[in-house]
Formats: sequence, C-alpha cells, structure tokens
Amino acid sequence: MAYQEFTIEGRNAVIEAYRSGKTIDKLYVLDGCQDGPVMTIKREAKKQDTLVKYVSKERLDQLSATGKHQGVIAVAAAYEYAEVEDILRAAEEKGEPPFIILLDNIEDPHNLGAIIRTANLAGAHGVIIPKNRAVGLTAVVARTSAGALNYTPVAKVTNLAKTMEELKKKGMWFVCADMDGTLMYQLDLKGPIGLVIGSEGEGVGRLVKEKCDMVAAIPMQGNIDSLNASVAAGVLAYEIVRQRLMPV
Repeated sequence: MAYQEFTIEGRNAVIEAYRSGKTIDKLYVLDGCQDGPVMTIKREAKKQDTLVKYVSKERLDQLSATGKHQGVIAVAAAYEYAEVEDILRAAEEKGEPPFIILLDNIEDPHNLGAIIRTANLAGAHGVIIPKNRAVGLTAVVARTSAGALNYTPVAKVTNLAKTMEELKKKGMWFVCADMDGTLMYQLDLKGPIGLVIGSEGEGVGRLVKEKCDMVAAIPMQGNIDSLNASVAAGVLAYEIVRQRLMPV
C-alpha cells in the first residue's frame, strides 16, 4: 500500500483546511509576515495547538512542491488521529485491561513507525503521542509501521502528563523505561498499564516521569548503556505480554 504525506500550500487552501477540520501537524510560516490572511491562519493554528515554525523564504521555497506557497505551508497527517477514549473503548470491547504505549520526545519517524508495529503485535490497544516535540503520522511512519497503523489507533494530546493524570483516575498505572530503575522482571506489570518510552538522547521528561508509578530497567550486559527507543519499547512491551499470559 502506498502512503502519501499531505502538504497544503497557499493561504486560502490552508485556511480552508483548518475550517474543514483537517488535522494539521505542522505549519511553516514566512518569518515576519503579518498580513491579514496569514494572521487568520495563525489564529486557527493557535486554536488547534498546531506547531508553528517561522522560516525564511528560501526554506519555504525548498519545502514547496508548487512554488506558490504564498508564505505558508501546512503539513497534514497521513492518517487521522484517534481520541484517547477510542483506545479505552478498544480495550473494553475486547474485554481486556487497557494496555497503552505513551511516547515522550520521539522525533524519529522510523522509531515511531516501529513502535506502532510492536504495539500492534504485542496487543496494545493504542499509542499516545504529544503534539509538541514529537513526530506525527507522516508517510515515513506509515511505511515503517508495515500496515500496523491501519489497526492500531494513535491519539495526539496537548499535555502528556495531564493525560496520564486523567487515565490514573480511570484506574491505570504507568511504568517508564530508565536504566536507573528497578529490574523489569521484579515489577508487577499486569492489569491496566501504560508503558512510557522516551527518546534515546533525553529519555522520558521530568514531568512525565514524575507521573509514573514504576520505573523499569532493562538488563544489559554489553559495553554501551542504552537501547534504541523502538527496541526498548519492544523489550518492555513483551515483558508486559509475558506477565499477562503467565501471571507471576
């Protein structure tokens, strides 16, 4: 299956995309431009909490496929996002305790695509990503997921820590990956669980980590001290699978 990442160019086209309810992942705006239509677009972007990047005309020209960007280019998701409630509903329909993977600071589309693939195979009911400082559902993500994006809902939220607080009220527990945590085999990872994975460089952010109930360390015997984010997600996801299938 071929996937396309949608770019929308031109002031009227971008305004209409917002008004039609299309999800815009990122907006590139000519730095310093303050005319009426552009200000309208910026207001719409603020309403939807779109990530806005102010760039030079040269950069817009590089990004433009038509050469008629009029100072604005919007990047839309290759797939529509789900709601967090959709993920919880999927678990309920299967009669299973929710298993959700939450990603903090994952900016590499290959990592996101691989994690969505793992989420599907491990039986996770969905993936949650933040709006800022994170890659969205681009064509690269869709390809790397190897079709899993057709079956695994991905929700995008404004504040990951706040979302975790809301899910805790619904009975969920959260575990994040960190080399200084407790050995993952010593943790009880059954029941309604959210697995939080951070980037290779920064790991899970402080505010998000503070919302976690457990911190899991993956045993490593080599000479380096970190795993690729998608590999770490796979290792911990399958420890959750093991405990669900073979309760300890």
